[in-house]
Amino acid sequence: MGAFLGGIVADFAQHWPLYVSIPVVAALIGYGTKLVAIRMMFQPVEFVGVKPFLGWQGIVPKRAARMASIACDTMTEQLIKPAEVVARLDAGRIAKEIEKPLLAGVEDIVREVAGHYQPGLWESLPVRVQRLVIERVQHESPRMVAAVLDLIKSDVDSVFDLKGMVVTSLVKDKRLLNRIFQEAGAEEFKFIARSGLVFGGAIGVVQMVAWVLFKFPPIMPVFGLFTGWFTDWLALRMIFYPIEPRRYFGVQWQGLFLKRRAEVAEAYGSLIAKEIITPHNVIEAILHGPLSDRVLALIQRQLDRELGRRVKPLLVFAVGSRKYQDMKLAIASQIMSRLPETMRYIEDYATDAMDIRNVLVSKMKELSPKEFERLLRPAFEQDEWILIATGAVLGFAVGEAQVLVLEHLAA
Repeated sequence: MGAFLGGIVADFAQHWPLYVSIPVVAALIGYGTKLVAIRMMFQPVEFVGVKPFLGWQGIVPKRAARMASIACDTMTEQLIKPAEVVARLDAGRIAKEIEKPLLAGVEDIVREVAGHYQPGLWESLPVRVQRLVIERVQHESPRMVAAVLDLIKSDVDSVFDLKGMVVTSLVKDKRLLNRIFQEAGAEEFKFIARSGLVFGGAIGVVQMVAWVLFKFPPIMPVFGLFTGWFTDWLALRMIFYPIEPRRYFGVQWQGLFLKRRAEVAEAYGSLIAKEIITPHNVIEAILHGPLSDRVLALIQRQLDRELGRRVKPLLVFAVGSRKYQDMKLAIASQIMSRLPETMRYIEDYATDAMDIRNVLVSKMKELSPKEFERLLRPAFEQDEWILIATGAVLGFAVGEAQVLVLEHLAA
């Protein structure tokens, strides 16, 4: 026994730099596999390789529709409702803000539409009648927009699909979807990488002792596989579990993502308010989204009400009832098509009034730990086994290389 131990000590004294490199390499395996795993989550944004199996696409962009839907479910069911997005907007203030640019375009719209449907007749109308039609539409346009906005606010769900807007934005822009997860989980991703160094190095010390004692070649790839697999698995567990604080060996621990709720809420709320639920996007979704035909109907109804007071009889007499309806639809459509550009003038006001960032942040801080966990967890949940398996395979490959190096240099 003494001779055996003496041989081990002598061997270690002779080759100690080589043996000390074992835990160092194990730490690098742990760190490197984490970097690869994190990159595989988000990159590449589009599939690279030969479909369907020979290649790779980042897990988040690959599952964009599903992940966007899950994130949006949390957002729209627990954080913010469509009514809350527009409820703070004052229709009268908006009408006043857009009055000047709206009036500038109305005359062009009326002349263009009238000239299109009855070219000769419009020019032949007395200038007084032309001005009466134009001024009537101009005079009523801001009030008409205000009335339409009030109608929208009274039944916002019928004209505004918030979930559809968010999901469409995120599926269309996968890089933005990546950013949501990357910015919300920035510290967690750093922890994953750093934990690989610590856990890998600790496992490497055991690996070194086993190699010094037994010199059994399979030790290296098996430990490499274990290091890659275990450090990935443990890091993911430590991010999300336990959901509530618990004590382990006298040390209190809570999943890092849950522990950083306040910081995550700030980052998440700011990004959503700045990039997704913006006044511009909301207006576009209402005016050009899947429910936009209902908004057009509201504008037509209001336009008919305003024209009907003094102008409608003249127009019906001049062009006929059928063409009056067509002209009314064309005018409403053009007003609607120009509203996004016109509404650009109220974006600063709308941003302050809607205050989406603070609404989201305050609501997020009220979520239970379990509800909060669902914000980031979907990015890992379905395909995390791929990340863990990749770490194991890479660790095994590096372990095999270590065997060759150790046997060659120690020979």
